[in-house]
Amino acid sequence: MPSIFFEDFIPDSSAPYGSMTVSREELIGFARQFDPQPMHTDAEAAKHSFVGQLIASGWGTAALNMRMMCDDFVLESASMGGPGVDELKWLKPVLPGDTLTGVRTVLAAKPSSSKPDRGIVKLKTELTNQRGERVLEQVNVVMMGRRGTEPVMSPAASRAGRPLVSPPPLTAARPTPFLEDLVTGEPNVLGSFTFDEPSVLRFGRAYDPQPFHTDPEAARASFFGGLIASGWHTAAGWMRTMIDFRRRCEAMARDNGLPCAELGPSPGFRDLRWLLPVYAGDTITYTTAIASARPSASRPGWGLATQHNTGVNQYGDTVFEFTGAVLWQRRPGA
Repeated sequence: MPSIFFEDFIPDSSAPYGSMTVSREELIGFARQFDPQPMHTDAEAAKHSFVGQLIASGWGTAALNMRMMCDDFVLESASMGGPGVDELKWLKPVLPGDTLTGVRTVLAAKPSSSKPDRGIVKLKTELTNQRGERVLEQVNVVMMGRRGTEPVMSPAASRAGRPLVSPPPLTAARPTPFLEDLVTGEPNVLGSFTFDEPSVLRFGRAYDPQPFHTDPEAARASFFGGLIASGWHTAAGWMRTMIDFRRRCEAMARDNGLPCAELGPSPGFRDLRWLLPVYAGDTITYTTAIASARPSASRPGWGLATQHNTGVNQYGDTVFEFTGAVLWQRRPGA
């Protein structure tokens, strides 16, 4: 039974949570599966990358942050999941051997106006390494059950008889354009990712061990009505399709002797929304479009591009979206 409820989240209160040392094996293992860029997977190749050393994937750091919160308080709470993340900043690289500690601050807490069994809590979480450097800052919303109430069970929407929708064709590989040549609003279909039950369980047990991600029987009895992927798993699936798309573009440019822009790390994202549950067995097709691009004032030869990203399931439902930022190479001589 939970011991932490909505009423225990007092606005303006802060508390430490967790401590975790990031091993090289953990860092590389996550990246190989979801974010296989050289700066995350190969120490020697990372020396020649934008950052010059092996660093953790930002999505891997976010997943570890989720695990630390689960171990500290989420698994003891009346958690009903989270609809999204308002903003996340990757402030400093996480290196192999770094020890991360967290602090959570309650920014706001209000009862739900439509569902009396729960309240909405806005949390700010910060991770700091052993050098006293903040490496991650996140503001997100979680739903918490209220003390003394019974959860209102909302049966999962029936999918029986719903027609499947064919995903749009993948965008053809082409050299990644330089910052000055980016076209805003043009959609690129990155690829699809299937969340089969074994992978949902594996990710949930490693990073987000809430029962509706880790126990099929408990998940069927939950208000989700079935086993669902962690939201961070959904996000990691987007990252994997993005990297695979970039690789196709780089190979096409290399094979044809054409110039191809490099991309650097991301400083963060905003407005991430998990709009609908991703159930075990779902296939999500991810699309991205450039929203804006501007030169960097502090990094000659580079700029910052923002991208609006979405994920759509096999029934045509949009289940995931966010706006991310990434350092983008400018045209030589620009």
